[in-house]
Amino acid sequence: MAPQLRIKSIEASLADSEEKGRSLKRSLRTFDIAAMGIAVAVGAGIFSVGANAAANFAGPGVVISFLLAAVTCGLAIMCYAEFASTIPVAGSAYTFTYATMGELLAWVVGWDLVLETLTASAVIAKYWGIYLSTALGVFGIDVPDTIDVAGIGFTWGPVLIVGVFTVLLVFGTRLSSRVSAVITIIKVAIVVFVIVVGAFFVKASNFSPFIPPAEPSKGSEGSVWTQSLVSWFTGSEPAQYGVFGLLAAASLVFFAFIGFDVVATSAEETENPQKTLPRGIFIGLGIVTLLYVGVSVVITGMVSYQRLADVDSPSLTSAFQLVGLPWAAGIIAVGSLIGLTTVVMVLLLGLSRIVFSMSRDGLLPRWFSKTNPKTQTPVRVQVVAGVVVAFLAGFTPVEKLEGMINIGTLSAFVLVSVGIVVLRRTRPDAPRAFRVPWSPVVPILSAVLCFWLMLNLEVETWLRFVIWLVIGFAIYFGYSRRNSRVGKGLREGEGTAIR
Repeated sequence: MAPQLRIKSIEASLADSEEKGRSLKRSLRTFDIAAMGIAVAVGAGIFSVGANAAANFAGPGVVISFLLAAVTCGLAIMCYAEFASTIPVAGSAYTFTYATMGELLAWVVGWDLVLETLTASAVIAKYWGIYLSTALGVFGIDVPDTIDVAGIGFTWGPVLIVGVFTVLLVFGTRLSSRVSAVITIIKVAIVVFVIVVGAFFVKASNFSPFIPPAEPSKGSEGSVWTQSLVSWFTGSEPAQYGVFGLLAAASLVFFAFIGFDVVATSAEETENPQKTLPRGIFIGLGIVTLLYVGVSVVITGMVSYQRLADVDSPSLTSAFQLVGLPWAAGIIAVGSLIGLTTVVMVLLLGLSRIVFSMSRDGLLPRWFSKTNPKTQTPVRVQVVAGVVVAFLAGFTPVEKLEGMINIGTLSAFVLVSVGIVVLRRTRPDAPRAFRVPWSPVVPILSAVLCFWLMLNLEVETWLRFVIWLVIGFAIYFGYSRRNSRVGKGLREGEGTAIR
């Protein structure tokens, strides 16, 4: 491998994880990892994303969209699991790419993961504040979600939830994971209750046609900026439903699976990570997929997709109201609020661990990677991340950037999948507790599917993504490349940091 690629060896990554004052405490077990995956995936999206996808893109075929998204996520997660069992340190896709394809691509992946976790943390925290006011309203407590502060709209809920979990994460990952696990059990119980109740109102006639015929998009859906990149590139007229609508829905509902890659950032805090991490991730993904398919079947079986399409911002609540069960709105509002709570926590954890890893490598200021000697948590970066997320969620319309979450996640999935093929060729000797079956076919299929989902994202999302990458390259060539510890090792003639 050419030295100029600046590849950081597996051995160097493992050695860095033991660096005094910059290492994390191993305390998480299989249950904690599985609960973390469920916690970050099962949020308000389970009550809203599926309904929107069914109403405006896929009809009852949204069930296939969810399965396609789950399979795509599962293939990518297998690649994550092999990497995590080989390089059990913080950083997730960033660290994995550094060990296979070099520093520049590692920076791109790390920068994309910062985009994913920062945007997702702020967006989900924003929605948490809105759902809090909705839930309070159900019980007759009228509290506005946004108040005016010196002429600026301030959404107070996000600041509250981000502040609480920032404090918990500062005190220790194990403590915060236990709190998250309790909340996760409660929200899963609510989702199961909703599925069971809704099942009594399912009618077979609502599933026909299962994949509605394609038709021209209506309203804003017909805008050039809101059509998929592949549709724009091929010159197709903006359309909904049909096969392309089903695929576009798969890209949309993939939002519901984001976060499983974030779980991999906890590898350095996991006991026996070679076995614990893959096992926990797959258990969590299996449970989440069953819940999503169950909800999507109930949504499209209770009412026809045409009736959902007539509703502004269709959700699971809409389906229950249309069949005469308005009381379900209260349960769903509480379920959404509880669901979002743990999502915020895991995303804040992932954001801090990615920045921590990049800082430890010198690509970001090393000041961020200092850990507290007592709790062995990166207090500095955790607090800074919390302040930034709270500001974005509290004072800006960050919810308009939802698409950035998907494209950031999928781009990381593509490079991790390709990275497995590279790792098998360059380090066949590295010990692995888990191996992706049928390699290189499965990793390549994973990369292709993830890239296809990226192409089905909106043109506007791609434009913003390109701007984000340009900013990232400016930072890398202006600061990170010069301060990289691997780069300094090359200049000083040290070979320990490079394969």
